[in-house]
Amino acid sequence: QVQLVESGGGLVQPGGSLRLSCAASGSIFSINTMGWYRQAPGKQRDMVATCTSDGSTNYADSVKGRFTISRDNAKKTVYLQMNSLEPEDTAVYYCNAVIKTGWGKPSNDYWGQGTQVTVSS
Repeated sequence: QVQLVESGGGLVQPGGSLRLSCAASGSIFSINTMGWYRQAPGKQRDMVATCTSDGSTNYADSVKGRFTISRDNAKKTVYLQMNSLEPEDTAVYYCNAVIKTGWGKPSNDYWGQGTQVTVSS
């Protein structure tokens, strides 16, 4: 069994910063891509940022230059540093990881429970 546990969401004023963390635990053989997605009310879930196991990153255009994704492979943890937050960043943020649970087994997508980020004055 694999679990992704997120932390770090909350309420912040426009222009402020937050740092999200997501730790993976359980029966993990290897982790490929880890990333963050977000879903605002009434909208689809969209990719925010992803990071492969070798450190290659990808960002949504709307967050480039403001958000930074990083990961600690030894801790099986991915982070999202969010700066210059805007009201449009308000959403539930979900952690995602592509994980193998054993040698020769296929990779599967795992999701965290989500953490609310609200940007408002």
